[in-house]
Amino acid sequence: MGANTSQVSELFENQSLKALIGTQSISENNPFWNQLISFSFTSPTCSNDFKVLEETITPLAKTLIQNNPRSGNFGALVRVFLGRTKELKISTECQDQLFIWQAHNALLLIRCLLKVFIREMSEEDLHLQFTYQERAPGCYDTCSEDLLEELICNLVHLIVEVPLLDITYGILFEAVTTLLVLFSYQLFHKEILRDGHIYRCLMSGRCLFLTSRLVKTLLYNFIRQEKCPPATHVLQPQSDGGGLLYGLASGVASGLWSVFTLGGAGSKSSLDQEHNPLPLSNQSLFLLLVLANLTDRPECPNPYRQAITCFKNTQDTSSIPSPQPHTFQINFNSLYTALCEQQCSDQATLLLYTLLHQNQNMRTYMLSRTDMENLVMPILEILYHVEERNSHHVYMALIILLILTEDDTFNRSVHEVMLKNITWYTERSLTEISLGSLLILVVIRTIQFNMTRTRDKYLHTNCLAALANMSAQFRYLHQYAAQRIISLFALLSKKHNKVLEQATQSLRGPLGTDDGATLPDYAQDLNVIEEVIRMMLEIINSCLCSSLHHNPNLVYALLYKRELFEQFRLHPSFQDIMQNLDTVIGFFNHRLEQAGADLSVERVLEVIRKGAVALPKDRLKVKCPLPMCSGYHFLFRVLPLELCNRVLTQTGGTTFHYAFTGFKELDKKKDCLVFIHLKMRNILPFCWYNFWPHSK
Repeated sequence: MGANTSQVSELFENQSLKALIGTQSISENNPFWNQLISFSFTSPTCSNDFKVLEETITPLAKTLIQNNPRSGNFGALVRVFLGRTKELKISTECQDQLFIWQAHNALLLIRCLLKVFIREMSEEDLHLQFTYQERAPGCYDTCSEDLLEELICNLVHLIVEVPLLDITYGILFEAVTTLLVLFSYQLFHKEILRDGHIYRCLMSGRCLFLTSRLVKTLLYNFIRQEKCPPATHVLQPQSDGGGLLYGLASGVASGLWSVFTLGGAGSKSSLDQEHNPLPLSNQSLFLLLVLANLTDRPECPNPYRQAITCFKNTQDTSSIPSPQPHTFQINFNSLYTALCEQQCSDQATLLLYTLLHQNQNMRTYMLSRTDMENLVMPILEILYHVEERNSHHVYMALIILLILTEDDTFNRSVHEVMLKNITWYTERSLTEISLGSLLILVVIRTIQFNMTRTRDKYLHTNCLAALANMSAQFRYLHQYAAQRIISLFALLSKKHNKVLEQATQSLRGPLGTDDGATLPDYAQDLNVIEEVIRMMLEIINSCLCSSLHHNPNLVYALLYKRELFEQFRLHPSFQDIMQNLDTVIGFFNHRLEQAGADLSVERVLEVIRKGAVALPKDRLKVKCPLPMCSGYHFLFRVLPLELCNRVLTQTGGTTFHYAFTGFKELDKKKDCLVFIHLKMRNILPFCWYNFWPHSK
């Protein structure tokens, strides 16, 4: 761009850029390149400024697309950059900031051009842009070297070999972001790209042997959480913004992230990312998630996913070799700490889910920690602020809880961890409460929010699944947690009565008054509510059968609201499960009558504690484990209709029509609901990479 360019508005008039995009071929040995990559200009500090920059670059890049077959200047620019990457490591050791700055600028220019190229042409045509060389006036030929593959391999080498220092921060960021830009081809294709040149280079090409090192480096970039250096040759931030370095990448990163989360977006999340001071950490995490979720080929499983699923702790001194390829060791304590600190972002939550689900070593380590509250509390805070989070973040947080609550040791230990003064929980002052009771409160609050706002059946089904997994291990529930369990049942009971009354009134309506309107399906609504009521009864019953003597507050709340359960005693759907509740209510009610009238709360609790010891265990019928613990749950997302058959084939789905139940407002010609299939004891991964939306 030239050393004199200082404003975006001056790019059109820049003579070096005009020469680059012109028809005249420029040899890679020409001093012109030193002038071109010695630029600096005022960095954009907000999304509007960034859009102006992109709008300015786009026509220049389009001109280069037309002239490059004759000039071959784009290939020359790439070769200039590749020539400098060979000396980057030495330059870093010698603190040669000028050399690193120019290499960074060359890569920045390549990335800006690539972003437009990818939007304007196919991958095959992009590959040709790397091969053009001038042979004679008006003619061109192609070179024998694969310049695109060379660029990709050099970027990978740069990331894994160049140490992260203040002077290398910018070029490492550019290398990571350029790889993200190259992967963005998937944004413009509805079919999964398995045979593209870029895909092959990273999955089975020369980069394959660097798989474990690349994954390890990206993880350590995330762990280190290094902030952008305050003042370097490659970045001089203006105002409060992230500068050109982060600004140019934010569009790519945020665009890709909307795909990671299946097309959803929360405005607050995207605003936070624009002002995030950790661009390299974020971009490294984005790239890691992209690599880990590249789809497998029949003959070539994804090596990056293999690396993520099998890495071990540096403290693991086992001499048994891993059967998995691409394994490596990393400091689990540092990774755990970073995960605990960064759960405010969607991408960190997705990484946590990926590791919990796919890496048995990491999952075992997390569940063995004695400070699980450091991990669980941020997840609970996500669910607590459900109205401020996008739905994808909430779903991921909930699924993480589902995974954790599958472990009985976790379910016991959370009730042993005592917390004080939970500042973000504002419904009630909680001066002291166990982590388990807080978890119950937050999940119940999420259910109630969903019932009144979003009304997503599958969200509250999975919330109840987490409670069901924990119910047999409930210990010394806080009185407020016990009250909220019964209050939720009261809310469901009230809703059941309301729908039942509406259904009865609709049946009593005058005959022959068909005005063409479709009556609501009250039978279906009743079935849904009764299913949820049964889940709640199962949870209460499981707690009473397994840990009655540990939960006097729950028995107290049950007795206080015992009239709620009267209407369900003879209901055919609940008769079997109501037997234990009737036994408990009747037994303790009799004990309280014997204790006298006008009992204080403390006296009632004392009677309950003594009664729990006296109640014969054979009086309660122990049921089989809750059926929902091995049941299936579905999360829905809107996707292009063309994807539905392939997705159903890949996930083994056979009930596509079921996905449309209750969602008649969708345009069936354009959109369909496709589920992520969850099994409580074997949760399948988030295969978002199979569901890219068609962006053209």
